[in-house]
Amino acid sequence: MSLPTLYSFRRCPYAMRARLGILLSQTPVSLREIILKHKPEPMLAASPKGTVPVLILQDGNIIDESLDIMRWALSLNDPHNLLLADQPQRQEQAKALIDSNDNEFKSWLDKYKYADRNPEQSEIFYRTEGEKFIAQLEHLLGKNQQLLSDSASIADFAIFPFIRQFAGVDSTWFSQAPYPNVQAWLADHLEGAIFSNIMKKYPTWLDSGESFQFGQ
Repeated sequence: MSLPTLYSFRRCPYAMRARLGILLSQTPVSLREIILKHKPEPMLAASPKGTVPVLILQDGNIIDESLDIMRWALSLNDPHNLLLADQPQRQEQAKALIDSNDNEFKSWLDKYKYADRNPEQSEIFYRTEGEKFIAQLEHLLGKNQQLLSDSASIADFAIFPFIRQFAGVDSTWFSQAPYPNVQAWLADHLEGAIFSNIMKKYPTWLDSGESFQFGQ
């Protein structure tokens, strides 16, 4: 039986998020690694907006939002209870955190990372705005090892790829910034086997014509 097809780009935090959900659910997919400058026609036909990730299910249905891919995979199998079943309050907390990441923090992150393209304000201004979300995470991580408890949830895996990107803009600054809890939490995820697994390099699909089984 054919597998769902996932179009992905290794370094994109949204694609990382999707791969994390797929791997943590142990759901096999057929991975097609792409280059954003050369988007393959089958991907664009499935999702004309042209962003990764794009998941094509066996029945032809398309899921082209990273969080929806995570939820699809974890709805099939959630061995670590990342969806927080029977914990409605924490489910709402997770949703609120992810919404803040996606709808507020990501905008400041992009401006901070590409400050030269956004000359309206300084890089430090954009970083300071982004720090408001980092400070919120720092407070939460002062209470627990992960964002909502001592066990990771969908919030941790949906958010840390973006914090990784924020930290990487100026790694020297970040390593000295007053966010020891966020630094430790991020390092723990980046040094773990799960992240190492989703960051394996694959030949690009357009060059090789090969798909690779991923997620199990």
